[in-house]
Amino acid sequence: MLTTTVPEGNEIKFTVYGEPVAQGRPRFAVVNGHAMAYDPKKSRDYKDYVRLAAAEHAPPALLEGPLSVEIDVFRPIPKSFSKKKAQEAECGLIRPTSKPDADNYLKGIKDALKNVIWKDDSQIVDVRTSKWYGLRPRVEVTIKPI
Repeated sequence: MLTTTVPEGNEIKFTVYGEPVAQGRPRFAVVNGHAMAYDPKKSRDYKDYVRLAAAEHAPPALLEGPLSVEIDVFRPIPKSFSKKKAQEAECGLIRPTSKPDADNYLKGIKDALKNVIWKDDSQIVDVRTSKWYGLRPRVEVTIKPI
């Protein structure tokens, strides 16, 4: 497995289009008398989709060293919003405060990017995750070396 360090000032940016999916709670099953934890199908499928989107922007070798990650989650504007409220949401004046939590989106994205962009999640030393409303649901990811 190759590793590399992105020169300071360089960053990797990409967008994952479609409705964002937060990391679900692990599910458990008993196999041959042993308890096993596994991701719910929806979380697993979304991680595969994020890996696919990230692979197009992956460096030639996995990143090493400390990294900063910024994730902007754009959730769909609820159909129940009035036109005025929807416009305010699109402008960032109204932000989503309902579940899922911002850190659950982060967990799924981090899991998906391990061994695609970076070597290990422990390299992430600075994180910012924000939830927004948007006409086009998506997740925007920015990774910067520190």
